[in-house]
Amino acid sequence: MAVYTEVSDAELEAFLAEYDIGEADSFKGVAEGIENSNYVLTTTKGSYFVTLYEKRVDPADLPFFLGLMDHLVARGINCPQPIHGRDGQALRTLAGRPAAITTFLHGLWPRRILLSHCGPVGEALAALHLAGRDFAMKRPNALSVGGWRPLFDGARGRLDAPLANELRVELDFLESNWPNDLPSGVIHADLFNDNVLFLHDKLSGLIDFYFACNDFLAYDVAVCLNAWCFEPDKSFNATKGRALLQSYEKVRPLDADERRLLPLLARGAALRFLMTRLYDWVHTPPNALVKRKDPQEYLAKLRFHRGITTIADYGL
Repeated sequence: MAVYTEVSDAELEAFLAEYDIGEADSFKGVAEGIENSNYVLTTTKGSYFVTLYEKRVDPADLPFFLGLMDHLVARGINCPQPIHGRDGQALRTLAGRPAAITTFLHGLWPRRILLSHCGPVGEALAALHLAGRDFAMKRPNALSVGGWRPLFDGARGRLDAPLANELRVELDFLESNWPNDLPSGVIHADLFNDNVLFLHDKLSGLIDFYFACNDFLAYDVAVCLNAWCFEPDKSFNATKGRALLQSYEKVRPLDADERRLLPLLARGAALRFLMTRLYDWVHTPPNALVKRKDPQEYLAKLRFHRGITTIADYGL
């Protein structure tokens, strides 16, 4: 979530005329995240979320994202639901960008991750995986192992030689050892704490599905281990890891290969976020209303995962 594209009053008025959600009372930019321009919209009929999809998002992917949210809501997953206009379409144009309106979910994302958050996240992730099993549309994961080297190539000119060599060796290893036959389906691929809402200590919603794709389900678990189970000092909290994994398995048990390969998947997930953070650190426009994220955090996590050999080291 961020603001790259400004919207004029006239543009907003013409945009809302295509919907039956009332007239605008307020329209405020949201300065979080890195991908799209986002606004909270309040109208005479309620609160909504407006997203303008920026250049890094392929417009051809938008029917997948919006269709997936409709699909998940219909199967009981509490996530934003696209608002369809009077013509039945959820996707249209605002300020020269593809844009959509979704429902507004109540809740706050946890600034400080507690043990009590990790179990509900594991359970919600597994429920999402099951709910997505019969979603017909497909989208490959452009940020899986095949997408990491181009990001590295785009940022390595700003890296010192020892770090560049370390990351090159890591890429070589993961490209040679990445699995190709694990249970797959729809994954969120970005379920960080700022994409999970809690209300009165209960998980109230999952948001930001604009990295969602088809990939290994256990890779999504690995992303969450990285996102939810490390402490601010970059140490891994095995108690949090146990809570997340046990709660996930109550809904969808991991098979033997997923368990065996989870350390490798977690290592790859750490490299993925290190690469995108490095790339964004170099390439984010200086005038964008957006906070860049520190790549060093994921370098430390990557180094941790290199020393892990079994799922037991994650607490399970």
